[in-house]
Amino acid sequence: FRITQKSKEYVEMLAKAIHLLGGNAWTYREGATRKLYVVEFSKSFLHDATIISKRDKIEYLQGYFDTDGAVSQSSSVRFYLYFCQKSYQDLYQAHCFLLELGIQTGKIHNPSRMVDPNYWRFYISSRSHKQFIEIIGSKHPDKSKYLRMKI
Repeated sequence: FRITQKSKEYVEMLAKAIHLLGGNAWTYREGATRKLYVVEFSKSFLHDATIISKRDKIEYLQGYFDTDGAVSQSSSVRFYLYFCQKSYQDLYQAHCFLLELGIQTGKIHNPSRMVDPNYWRFYISSRSHKQFIEIIGSKHPDKSKYLRMKI
């Protein structure tokens, strides 16, 4: 697997967590001028992973949000939270887990078939923002800062 982020700190945290769990991961900066950092690890590391318990689902959703989610960063726009992904099936699974946890969401939709027909997104309902922040939260250094500002 290859996870890319603007946050070097987050990529290093993921690599450290993988090492603590007995896996191998490596990090690097992508390109000489890009501010993009990468953590890579073998698919076999997650081969036997299962998501069964409520805690598993919360941790899965937190990691999913940290890598493929977004939070509004400007106070000049309405506060929003969303998940996005090219894999509809993966996004659908995250959507179902959120609903199981009682977090209301919008519908999964393609924001622009002209731009990318295989890109999917759904928002967290504004009625569930507080619940999302309290139950799921974030370990991403930038996203967690914006979430804390809303509590």
